[in-house]
Amino acid sequence: MTTQTLYQLAAEQKSAEVTDWSARISWAIGLLVLVAFVYWLMRQGWKWRGNLQSDLPAPATVPEGFADGEKLLTLSGRYHASTTAGQWLDRIVAHGLGTRSRVELTLTAEGLDVVRPGAADFFVPVADLRGARTEKALAGKVLPEGGLLVITWALGDRLIDSGFRSDHSAEHPAWVDAVNHLTSTTEGIAR
Repeated sequence: MTTQTLYQLAAEQKSAEVTDWSARISWAIGLLVLVAFVYWLMRQGWKWRGNLQSDLPAPATVPEGFADGEKLLTLSGRYHASTTAGQWLDRIVAHGLGTRSRVELTLTAEGLDVVRPGAADFFVPVADLRGARTEKALAGKVLPEGGLLVITWALGDRLIDSGFRSDHSAEHPAWVDAVNHLTSTTEGIAR
């Protein structure tokens, strides 16, 4: 190769283009605005659902002397959600029932105490309990077969399914038996 050819090759090569920072910043800001808008839409949908369910009465609170009663069962785990009974995707958000949280459940002859740190606690009187079963899905949460303890209860004139997952899923069958026994005993007394 001659020196002339080398000069021609060198002249044809160009340095890399300089990064266009204004275009990158514009795209980043646009993406952030889009994410914020989608988040705002989701929040508005949650509030709208809460307004639609505003006819639901507030769940009961723990009665006086509840802590003095004999505890049939306790459970520590996660509260996943509450839905309209039989409709595993129809989440109830009114009164904080749609908020996932840790949970401490206590079952006594008086009812079910649901203590949720960071969310609203509630109490289900034994007269409002309708039964319990294990499921694999509730409110968009899908787990292995029997991974969720679902307790059905009445809130006003509406039946509610509330889903719980114990830290030890082997506890679920005992809860199903205890709640179903308690509800069958209560139905027998009511007759």
